[in-house]
Amino acid sequence: MKEVTVVLLALLLVPAAYPQGRGGGRGGGRGGAGGRGVAPTPKATAAIDMTGYWVSVVTEDWMFRMVTPPKGQYLGVPLNAAARRVADGWDPAKDEAAGEQCKSYGAAAVMRIPGRLHITWDNDTTLKIETEAGEQTRLFHFGSDAPGSDALKTAQSSPASWQGYSIAEWEQAAVGRGEPRNGDLKVITTKLRPGYLRKNGVPYSENAVVTEWYDRHNDASGVWLVVSTEVKDPQYLTVPFITSTHFKKLPDNAPWKPEACSAR
Repeated sequence: MKEVTVVLLALLLVPAAYPQGRGGGRGGGRGGAGGRGVAPTPKATAAIDMTGYWVSVVTEDWMFRMVTPPKGQYLGVPLNAAARRVADGWDPAKDEAAGEQCKSYGAAAVMRIPGRLHITWDNDTTLKIETEAGEQTRLFHFGSDAPGSDALKTAQSSPASWQGYSIAEWEQAAVGRGEPRNGDLKVITTKLRPGYLRKNGVPYSENAVVTEWYDRHNDASGVWLVVSTEVKDPQYLTVPFITSTHFKKLPDNAPWKPEACSAR
């Protein structure tokens, strides 16, 4: 019995002989209490690779996207009476005189304008989208939009702009062991300047909230990026305005011809 007791005591003491941290003992593991782990960056844990050049493929709403619709043509947008009055009073010359040619190039609408995108990582925690149309730059800051989070505090203190402040997060899909990551990117944008959902003066207000989901998939014709967009605006929309926009991957040496904003 004495020999058995000695063996049991030895087994209990074995873990203490190993250093704490990755691979053994209490507080081990990546990012554990041992403090030796470094949290992976959003760039390193990307659910999909969005970088590179993409071109929009207009598969719907051709009459609203490829040309500027006439005044009063707002079919398909759930506008309230106040929004219809604004749209009916659209005057591109007035926007030009006020230096507001970019009102239809804000975050709520710019992805619907035909043209190319160039997507890169600005740093390990910020994804950057540059557009040919209107020469706009969108920055997606990875963080939490939960109340009290640093990202939300930064968003709330940021000045309003055409592209607003965007908080991004990867939505990781469940995959089997050894399989590559998969999922989508969710982006919530606030702090917008008032702008247009369509170039012919269909309005959104400074209270608009834009939520987007970016999905990448392959088929026989190539690599695709699908952007699903929901615009909520209690000031001008009766229900959320939802669209789906398609982009096809281009070679890295694709031509790049930025064009300034146009009010017409």
